[in-house]
Amino acid sequence: MNHPDFIASIENDSPPEQISVYLKALWLEAKGDWAAAHHLIDEMQDATACWVHAYLHRKKGDNSNANYLYRKAGKLMPSNSLKQEWENIVKTLQ
Repeated sequence: MNHPDFIASIENDSPPEQISVYLKALWLEAKGDWAAAHHLIDEMQDATACWVHAYLHRKKGDNSNANYLYRKAGKLMPSNSLKQEWENIVKTLQ
């Protein structure tokens, strides 16, 4: 799925079936369902899940947990906007 199609899919009632769990979490967060997004990746420990999880905690304003998760993902907390970070993660994972 290309980036424009993914962005357009956010208008739908359910996420595209063929996307990864990481993109599904970001899709849910974009729909305003932070809790469902968090639930998908909360127990996952791989670097990509930690990156998405870190973003979610940053979005929530929980910078302490976000910093911990960014470190687990091998990244630093970005200084760009949440919107820019979301776009960056989505583009990287597609």
